[in-house]
Amino acid sequence: MRSNRTRIIFVTGGVVSSLGKGITSASIAALLQMRGYKVCMRKLDPYLNVDPGTMSPYQHGEVFVTDDRAETDLDLGHYERFTGINAKKTDNLTSGQVYEKLIGMERRGDFLGVTVQVIPHVTNIIKDFITNDLADIDFLICEVGGTVGDIEALPYFEAIRQLGQRSQYNCAYVHLTLVPYLPSVKELKTKPTQHSVKELLSIGIQPDIIICRSDREIPINERKKIALFCNVDENRVIQGVDQDSIYKAPLEYYKDGLDVELLNIFEIEEKPSIDLSAWQSIIHILDHPEKTLKIDIIGKYNILEDAYKSLTEAFRHAGLSQKCKIEINWVHAEEINDDNASEILKNSNAIVVPGGFGSRGIDGKISAIKYARENNVPFLGICLGMQLAAVEFAKNVGGIHNANSSELSNDCTDIVKRIEDNDHETRAPETTVGGTMRLGSYPCHLLNGSKIHEIYGTDIINERHRHRFNVNIKYLDIFEKHGLIASGYSQDKEIIEILEYNSHPWFVGIQFHPEFKSRLLNPHPLFISFIQAALKHNGSL
Repeated sequence: MRSNRTRIIFVTGGVVSSLGKGITSASIAALLQMRGYKVCMRKLDPYLNVDPGTMSPYQHGEVFVTDDRAETDLDLGHYERFTGINAKKTDNLTSGQVYEKLIGMERRGDFLGVTVQVIPHVTNIIKDFITNDLADIDFLICEVGGTVGDIEALPYFEAIRQLGQRSQYNCAYVHLTLVPYLPSVKELKTKPTQHSVKELLSIGIQPDIIICRSDREIPINERKKIALFCNVDENRVIQGVDQDSIYKAPLEYYKDGLDVELLNIFEIEEKPSIDLSAWQSIIHILDHPEKTLKIDIIGKYNILEDAYKSLTEAFRHAGLSQKCKIEINWVHAEEINDDNASEILKNSNAIVVPGGFGSRGIDGKISAIKYARENNVPFLGICLGMQLAAVEFAKNVGGIHNANSSELSNDCTDIVKRIEDNDHETRAPETTVGGTMRLGSYPCHLLNGSKIHEIYGTDIINERHRHRFNVNIKYLDIFEKHGLIASGYSQDKEIIEILEYNSHPWFVGIQFHPEFKSRLLNPHPLFISFIQAALKHNGSL
């Protein structure tokens, strides 16, 4: 079954952004995996930022972090959750990275005597990225960000066009478009799809498969019309109807024959059998949960749920493992305080304070932590959430009334302080902001006999980080005197990775981001334990 050449599937989009190219790409990879193929996934991002690390969550959603210290697009999180394959730094390319590399090459004299141009120099870098390190890979699924016609995306479309013309690469093009329903005439309209494909054709790419995103079933006549006007086989006009869960997408695409048509395009006559059982079991639980659990997340980027995408998905994975539907109750941090916390949170089954940056909403998060601690509500603090748990404890239990983080206040007892020595592979200049945090996977040593040790069942774990501040270890004696223990340390014992409160049923703060390692078919043990504690709290377990 193993091919001598990696087949490349390019996934593009048209008409509007946010059609679900990432979910479609991940679904294609999952279906090919279920047929026994070895897959790899990559994302091309046309924006000029070197990475999304300096962007506001409102601009770009969450920043996903890989084991090897890359800040990447959130779609790489979908890739990991669907396939279980860890993404790498070399799986996400931005225009910022392309031009940074190109200008560096030009300054070194790599192009002496040559005029540096988009074609071939920019496109060559893009093609080298796409085709790098594909040994033993059966299928590469490569998503192109943005939409066809975007000025900044043109070099990427040209690069993938060139790859399709070169005989040593076997390529297929999947194009997502919108088929909108107009209530005024009670019709689905195919014209936006026709124009999107026309735009793609104008730059030399004929799509092999068109996926039509819609909020309802697309009748066969409309699909035949799209096939006729867009020059594709009728069987290769696939509908992508909105679902109540992204995890239903692979099976829906399977029903419409997407994976079979891709194999046909690559002239693979003998189709390996497919094992859908694991995904079917998940879908059954999604549709028939035995119980429902509501979790309160105290956030400040609540307007855009994508800002916490990995977190919400990690809770859903853990909920499925308990045959439980998870409902997220978004509580805006700026709307909560000590006076109203008991009213807002009185029905909480569990409280989560996630990561974030800046001083906005900090007081509300601290009030929520105080409520969880005093009322025995299961609590999970992640990154900033753990740091604020330490601040709240120092203030209200340890008697340090001006306790705070030096990130948030210049005049405070620095319960949280900046990391003195970021142990990066290369130290960024002091004036640099991007990429200067403690990023990626680091080992954490667990305290025997602690709750966290019981949850993981091992002495050393490896989790992904994204922070430049940490709890000040010099106050640990005060914490432990009152029952807040450090149950996890960095390898050099300089960074407190985990805090847990002995006098509480489930109160844990963690410096790392376990949500980045949760998978649909392999939920993270920390989230499973948290969900179990919440179910016990509301009497469902």
